[in-house]
Amino acid sequence: MHAELILDARNATGESPVWHPREQALYWVDIPARRLHRWRLADGASQSWEADEMIACIARREDGRGGGWIAGMQSGVFQLQPGDDGRLQSTRLAPVEHAVPAMRFNDGRCDRQGRFWAGTMLLDMAAGARVGALYRFDGESGPLTARLGDFIVPNGLAFSPDGTRMYLSDSHPEVQAIWAFDYDTDSGIPYNRRLFVDMREFPGRPDGAAVDEDGCYWICGNDAGLVHRFTPDGRLDRSLAVPVKKPAMCAFGGPGLATLFVTSIRPAGDLSDQPLAGGLFALSPGVKGLEEPVFRG
Repeated sequence: MHAELILDARNATGESPVWHPREQALYWVDIPARRLHRWRLADGASQSWEADEMIACIARREDGRGGGWIAGMQSGVFQLQPGDDGRLQSTRLAPVEHAVPAMRFNDGRCDRQGRFWAGTMLLDMAAGARVGALYRFDGESGPLTARLGDFIVPNGLAFSPDGTRMYLSDSHPEVQAIWAFDYDTDSGIPYNRRLFVDMREFPGRPDGAAVDEDGCYWICGNDAGLVHRFTPDGRLDRSLAVPVKKPAMCAFGGPGLATLFVTSIRPAGDLSDQPLAGGLFALSPGVKGLEEPVFRG
């Protein structure tokens, strides 16, 4: 299956792609560049906006509640509104009290009921410190409360089509595991954690993920240039290649949600063997995705 280059974005860390159905556009972030990007399907035009601190993950807000975005950043959860001046107007909705200094949010998204979930990590990933935690933001004021902990790099957050199963991974080389949880849709509480996939048995570290309409779990195999599809019982169904080593996160979008968009990372150093690193790609996986929930807090 051929991966199409949509935009040679050269993102340092392209993450959190989200399809905006009304605009027929894909939004995503470049974490260290502190930028929110948009690519429009109609004309292929791209645009970006800069924030005051690193943006790690985003979710759309309901248009009837002002629109814009909810974002996990460095110091908490923010409301973001793209401005005409190329800047993101930001309002911090809930601060986070990190376990140690020099941390930020990483992967995150809304559950099917519109609650925003996001995990934190130490900026120095190589340190392997288990100081990361998973937080839920429902719209309440005050500091966020950690719901799960003991992670190095929490990643791969996703929910089954009916919302009763939550997926979460840790992409650090020492862990490389994907877990499944039962999820109480009324209370927003995950429980019954168990190993879903041991990614040490497959190429690539588990990075960002998406779920398709069949309930299968797609996850980027970072360092392997692959996007894997696992069935709900944890069986590898297929692996699709992208022309870069570090695909970061995938999201369904486009007409009928039949396109799988993939963001990627552009590492420092010699890139002669992967000149498109940091680009945005599109795959035609043969299955359709689900519309991403909007924040309703």
